[in-house]
Amino acid sequence: MDKGIFSLLAENLQHFVQYTGFANVTFGHIIMICIGLAFIYLAIKKEWEPMLLVPIGFGIIVGNIPFFPGLQIGVYEQGSVLNILYQGVIQGWYPPLIFLGIGAMTDFSALISNPKLLLIGAAAQLGIFGAYAIALLMGFSPSDAAAIGIIGGADGPTAIFLSSRLAPSLVGAIAVSAYSYMALVPVIQPPVMKLFTTSKERLIRMKAPRAVSQLEKILFPIIGFLLTCFIVPSGLPLLGMLFFGNLLKESGVTRRLAETARGPLIDVITILIGLTVGASTQADKFLQLTSVYIFILGAASFVIATAGGVLFVKFFNLFLKEGNKINPLIGNAGVSAVPDSARVSNLVGLEYDKTNYLLMHAMGPNVAGVIGSAVAAGILLGFLS
Repeated sequence: MDKGIFSLLAENLQHFVQYTGFANVTFGHIIMICIGLAFIYLAIKKEWEPMLLVPIGFGIIVGNIPFFPGLQIGVYEQGSVLNILYQGVIQGWYPPLIFLGIGAMTDFSALISNPKLLLIGAAAQLGIFGAYAIALLMGFSPSDAAAIGIIGGADGPTAIFLSSRLAPSLVGAIAVSAYSYMALVPVIQPPVMKLFTTSKERLIRMKAPRAVSQLEKILFPIIGFLLTCFIVPSGLPLLGMLFFGNLLKESGVTRRLAETARGPLIDVITILIGLTVGASTQADKFLQLTSVYIFILGAASFVIATAGGVLFVKFFNLFLKEGNKINPLIGNAGVSAVPDSARVSNLVGLEYDKTNYLLMHAMGPNVAGVIGSAVAAGILLGFLS
């Protein structure tokens, strides 16, 4: 009897050990956990996009805790809690809700007062189509190439939305790449901006933006929605929510709804999207050569987008009179990383003239970039889906 009990206990102990993470860990799990810890470190120590990198970093750790298959706890195991939450990424539910919050917190006054800044936001989308072309040359399928190229828009929700439609298997790598480069805006963009501008151009002073009426602010989201969605109906989920959120903000009669959209709602969705995207980077899914290519192409698209915005301003200035010229340092703000890229424009400008504040001017192309990336995603979705 005693031998039977000891045998049973030994069997139970062996069974228990078999189910521990120590028994199932691989070198890949260790690598990914270290990457997750690095994300958390950068978010806390360097304050690089902590609202994104902390959830993503912890999610990477969550997704790479080794476990015995079949426990119904992994993000890729059908019916698990993480899998259900991850459906918001795979099915594209989360990005439109993020855009609702972005619209409710965005002031389009700088763009309304100087509509030509919209062209800078459009020019910066060159990074998306440039990376798309490079990815095609590298042998990616058109759908995969488009999903990778959207990283150049520096817009995590848009990248998730498009990749969930065109390349579901690449969502994790594309999302992590997009959010990583958004966090690295202050590192990547300044060298590119300085490379393509002269000392004289960096000192250009722009006229103060004109005052924008409340009526203009109310009409903008309505007219903007109609124009963009009639041109690119496939961008409706993102553009519709973006302009709806902005109408809630500017109407003046839906303050509670606007505060909910830009506060509690976007915070909850940011937590869920960050955690589940991070958890999707399981070592066996993420540590592949394709992920390396995605990160390389993401960096290339980001550099092309920044250079495209700066060079477009230089070209545009050829047709503008003295006194109306645009400082090309705000060309970088044409990407969708609001408001970080606009802050970079301002900081680089202050390096050369401590009295030349470019922030308000840079916010014009910056919010145009939000619209531009959604339109670009709609275009790609329209002819590839």
